[in-house]
Amino acid sequence: MSIRFYNTITRQKEVFKPIEAGKVRMYTCGPTVYDYAHIGNHRTFIFEDLLRRYLEFRGFDVNHAMNLTDVDDNTIRRSRERKITLTELTDEFKTAFHADLKTLNMQAAQNYPEATNYIPEMIHMISDLETKGYTYTTADGSVFFNIGKYKEYGKLANLNPDEMLSGGRVADDSYEKEGARDFALWKGYKDEDGDVHWESPWGKGRPGWHIECSVMSTELLGPHFDIHCGGVDNIFPHHENELAQSVCATGEDFVNYWLHSEYLLVDNKKMSKSLNNFYTLRDLLNQGYPAEAIRWMLITTHYRQKLNFSVSRLEEAQKAVNRVREFYAKLQTYDGSGEDDALDQIKRGKDHFTVAMDDDLNISGGLAAIFELVRWGNRSMVEGTLSGAGARGLIDLVSRFDHVLAVLEMDSGLSVTVDAEFIEGKIADRMKARANKDFAASDAIRDELSGLGVELIDTPEGTKWKIK
Repeated sequence: MSIRFYNTITRQKEVFKPIEAGKVRMYTCGPTVYDYAHIGNHRTFIFEDLLRRYLEFRGFDVNHAMNLTDVDDNTIRRSRERKITLTELTDEFKTAFHADLKTLNMQAAQNYPEATNYIPEMIHMISDLETKGYTYTTADGSVFFNIGKYKEYGKLANLNPDEMLSGGRVADDSYEKEGARDFALWKGYKDEDGDVHWESPWGKGRPGWHIECSVMSTELLGPHFDIHCGGVDNIFPHHENELAQSVCATGEDFVNYWLHSEYLLVDNKKMSKSLNNFYTLRDLLNQGYPAEAIRWMLITTHYRQKLNFSVSRLEEAQKAVNRVREFYAKLQTYDGSGEDDALDQIKRGKDHFTVAMDDDLNISGGLAAIFELVRWGNRSMVEGTLSGAGARGLIDLVSRFDHVLAVLEMDSGLSVTVDAEFIEGKIADRMKARANKDFAASDAIRDELSGLGVELIDTPEGTKWKIK
């Protein structure tokens, strides 16, 4: 079986063939650290985490670099608004970002390059582009990339060359797709930059956003690597410009596979502070939603489909996580003496999961395979047909699946302040519901407590509880 990914630059699914057998070099665009990352950002970061985890599940050694943009238009503007230094601002939000990654149980990248640590290398790449004739310098000491010199400009974003503004230029880091123009590699110093500037052959100034990722990726992964990821909003202008300047500077192909995740919507609307539907991870945790439910919700819509966030979906996500966790817990305490070693079911479950995920990370198919195994395993334990060896085999497989899903041992991320008397009262209500065979009410109480960060453990001596 071969993994196939949808490659943005070719607009089709392609068999994944790493440059070096058994190894994958992957670069992902991280946050611009001037504010807390919102859940739309985390949708992309979770997709990238799922991708890496699945590649590891399939036996690849993944070298992952994720950049932190700590100097650009936004960081400078925000630091001046708050009357603090650029470093003070970005250090605050770098710390917050790493805390978010830990809360959502994302694997740490091998490298988190920060743009301000690579200024000499950026100046060197711009000088190379200048020597090769791809740039021009304006009167204010800014250096622009001439898109007319690179004949394949627009290939990634599927731009029409006739719509490009020949001779036009734009200095802003972010801009709209219409009328693609020459973009800034180096920005000559302006008063609004304050004390943020470096010396260069073109005078003091600072790098443009796009050159930062070209330099950091090629410095850490080489001039030609396997995978580059980001959200669809990165395709243009950021990734298009990255591709152009990298190919022209190094003479290499730069990236083989471009993977991009779609937008996150909130109640079918674009997330916006003006619509009062803008959420950070902290907002959701403070409202009592556990981190594992947030992670589950963010991974269970295919990355190339828009994800619609809603409170009801978070509640459904928590139920799904609980179902997997309860199955895993039952397997660990199962003491049946059946004869079914579950080998056929284990092989079928693993194969179905792998076939689905090999198809461009088809998470719906992958989860269907897992829950089919859960149904069979629960039934086998109730009937007593599962052997001890079969239970151990299922434990091993669910653990392997969880390397991809990463929810079994995940902390809720909540600061629980619910008192013991309240919890015991809820447990008593649940016991009454179960005695009356009102299992819907029983499940609702379990889910309510789980949402508050309380895990229930049913034992022969009664129901115990603990803070997750």
